[in-house]
Amino acid sequence: MNIPSELKYTKDHEWIKIEGDIATIGITDFAQGELGDIVYVDVDSLDDTVEIEEVFGSVEAVKTVSDLFMPLTGEVIEFNGGLEDEPELVNSDPYGEGWMIKVKISDASQIDNLLSDEAYKELVKS
Repeated sequence: MNIPSELKYTKDHEWIKIEGDIATIGITDFAQGELGDIVYVDVDSLDDTVEIEEVFGSVEAVKTVSDLFMPLTGEVIEFNGGLEDEPELVNSDPYGEGWMIKVKISDASQIDNLLSDEAYKELVKS
């Protein structure tokens, strides 16, 4: 299982890449594996400010639909348009081309509450 050390994680299996006051967010390799073949990614929160732990969208796999929870309060400034035609990028490249949204972070102190790669490894092992 791939868990890059430079990223932060949530208990809901999202990954977060912090670059200044912008966070790029997607779902982890573990999450895409559990969901199976992803057929649709729905994000209807573009240009909205979404509070931490609120739903910012959903991901639909062949057998299930799963909500996506915001790991940090912020304004959704970009959606990965490539997922409209190729949602399977979330399966094939979850930490690269399969990213979902970019967010302008409202409260940088929330970053401290995210999981490190080591803490996330412990979570998925149990």
